[in-house]
This record gives sequence, structure tokens and C-alpha cells, in this order.
Amino acid sequence: MKKKERVMEWLSIVAVVVVGLMVGVELSVAFVMNPIFDRLPEDAGIAARGDGGRMLGRAMPFWYIGSTLLVAGTALAEPAAAGPAWTAVGLLLVSVVMSVALLVPINNRSKTWTPETVPADWREQKSRWDRLHLVRLALIVAAFVLVTVAATR
Repeated sequence: MKKKERVMEWLSIVAVVVVGLMVGVELSVAFVMNPIFDRLPEDAGIAARGDGGRMLGRAMPFWYIGSTLLVAGTALAEPAAAGPAWTAVGLLLVSVVMSVALLVPINNRSKTWTPETVPADWREQKSRWDRLHLVRLALIVAAFVLVTVAATR
């Protein structure tokens, strides 16, 4: 196997791992962490969601953009895998736009809430974020499946 082919193979492996880990974190947020936070006493749940929003809010932009670039690199490097890889790039781009336009504004508000400053409609905002997050999660799961298909071609 030539050096260039090994690099291309590693690129697709890294793309699968990075996107897969991102999917795992987002699944955990949706089905583990937020349900736990919601069962905490109200003040503690608000604080926990705020802390999670601050922590993940710093990391996820790099993770989403990095994942998109890795998958685009796979699409460029692997002509036989271009179809599923470019479709995965499209889904990841939709998830980024959706995040910036819909989820980040809610997250930016909620990460500053304290029990004393929480707005009257905080439950509705939290529920809206959770619903939008599930849509975004479906997009990145589909992208993960497609980049995995691309990597195996």
C-alpha cells in the first residue's frame, strides 16, 4: 500500500472516530445527562444544565466544524466514497446551521440562569432546546452512518 493510500485510509478512520464520539456525547446529553438533570430539584437542575451548556458550548463548535472538515476530506480523498461522504457533509452542515440559528441562542440564555434569574418560560425554552437537539441528533447519526459507509468503500 502506498503512503498516500495509507494517509487516505487513516483520514476516513479518524473521521469515523471523531463523528462517532460526537454522536455518543450528543446521545448522552439527550438520553442520560438531561434526564438526570431534569430529575434533580429545580434549582440544582437549572444549575446543572447551565454548567453543561457552558462546558459543551466551548467544545462543540470545534467538534462539529472539525467533524465536517474531516468528512469533507474523506469525500475528497476517496472518490469511491464521495456520494455518502458528501451527503454526510451536507447533513453535518445542516446540523451546524441549525445549532447556530436555533440551539445556541437558547443555550446562551440558559447557561446564565440561576435559580434567582431564571425566566418564567424557562421550562418551555428547555423543552424547545431538547426537541431541537433530537432533530440535530438524528442528522448527525445519519451523517455518522454515511461516513462509516464511505470509510468502508
